[in-house]
Amino acid sequence: MEPEILSNYMGGRWHTPGGSQADVRNPANGDLLARVPMSSASDVNDVVDAASRAFEGWRRTPPTERIQYLFAFKQKLDEHFEEIARIIVMECGKTIGEARGELRRGVENVEVATGIPSMAMGYNVEDIASGIDEMMIRQPLGVMAAITPFNFPGMIPLWFLPYAIACGNCFVLKPSERVPMTMHRVFELLDQIGLPPGVVSLVNGGKETVDALLDHPDVRGISFVGSSPVAKYVYSRAAASGKRVQCQGGAKNPIIVMPDADVDMTVKLTMDSAFGCAGQRCLAASIAVPVGEAREQFTPKLLEAAAARRVGYGLEEQSEMGPVITADSRRRIEGLIDRGVSSGAKLLVDGRQASVKGFEQGHFVKPTVVELPQVDSELATIEIFGPVLSVCPTNTLDDAIEAVNASAFGNMACIFTSSGAAARKFRYEAKAGNIGINIGVAAPMAFFPFSGWKGSFFGDLHAQGRDAIEFYTDKKIVVERWPREWSRHF
Repeated sequence: MEPEILSNYMGGRWHTPGGSQADVRNPANGDLLARVPMSSASDVNDVVDAASRAFEGWRRTPPTERIQYLFAFKQKLDEHFEEIARIIVMECGKTIGEARGELRRGVENVEVATGIPSMAMGYNVEDIASGIDEMMIRQPLGVMAAITPFNFPGMIPLWFLPYAIACGNCFVLKPSERVPMTMHRVFELLDQIGLPPGVVSLVNGGKETVDALLDHPDVRGISFVGSSPVAKYVYSRAAASGKRVQCQGGAKNPIIVMPDADVDMTVKLTMDSAFGCAGQRCLAASIAVPVGEAREQFTPKLLEAAAARRVGYGLEEQSEMGPVITADSRRRIEGLIDRGVSSGAKLLVDGRQASVKGFEQGHFVKPTVVELPQVDSELATIEIFGPVLSVCPTNTLDDAIEAVNASAFGNMACIFTSSGAAARKFRYEAKAGNIGINIGVAAPMAFFPFSGWKGSFFGDLHAQGRDAIEFYTDKKIVVERWPREWSRHF
């Protein structure tokens, strides 16, 4: 069968642009799933024009009416939950459990955004001077856009879309060209709930598409999630055009293991963190730092668990880890492992040259664990974005915190301990935006912002929660006086 050719969605209709197309393949077996258009700057103009025309009518729609569409959207996502999760597995390579988990976190953002009538309230003070009142009100900005990555095709777009439209903006999504099918299906569901044409738009493509969104004068804000070099590029170019920008970048997330940690729990949660989603997530643990005696207690059990992890196709329920996204990703990850070993790293569990029976064309890298000679080794500083965990023992908690704070990244840092004093010290001193205490993946709930510090985030306002309301609205201050003599005319 010929693969489906995907389309853009604009002005409430589907449109397939001309020009080149890219293949969308299943990373577990190489099967061609679909072809996605590489939209031009002209195509982006058409999408943004349709969104701009819809804005005035949408911003005048009362928020209590806007959220009715979100209630209907949430119902559609629930009804088609398993179908969408399976699409995520096929194009992204996750296990079905991981796909369900990611989609559930996305749906939670839709639920939180239905609270906009309360969340977007302003405030006021009477008599700031005699007979003069002052108030702050929030108003939408206009057309807002998001550029989202391959690793969470269901969840990350829903960090942005529900809040943007609930606040009265129109929204344009550019999903990763590697995984466009998930959002294509989601927009088919959005098309069924009766949103006014142009309120939500989908534009597929690559760098030309992204640059056109960054430069378009009618796009008021950009949200981005991806690697730090690209995040910095997007932030710089969009900000130079006067846009509001939030860019989530890469990570190198440490897990500190104290001697008093619950070893079995720590190993289990570290495994899920480091090797869940094949290590392709910005909250994946990538460095384990056992402190003092924890090295002898923690490391042997970690190695045993890593070697036993079941790797396979995500739609097979017994699979605990799927493939990485492309053959190029596999080569890059294995190349970094090779370089680390050449530079003195000790290979404890080798996941290179992996093969899964029946899926020999898949891009599999099995769990890999290396012990590094020092905390500033290349593998301890570079984002690998694959199932590779580095072990870097230290002598004291102070040494571990120093290593955490020396990193160029600051997305997440976790500690496993039974000591409240050690936990508080770590929480207080660690320079990272998301902190886990006996937690392997410190992923914020939808009503908290998804934080990130240093090279892991460019901007001021994060995704989700109250930060989303701040990002998607402008504050307007009104100072008013009504002299008494004027009232005599009424």
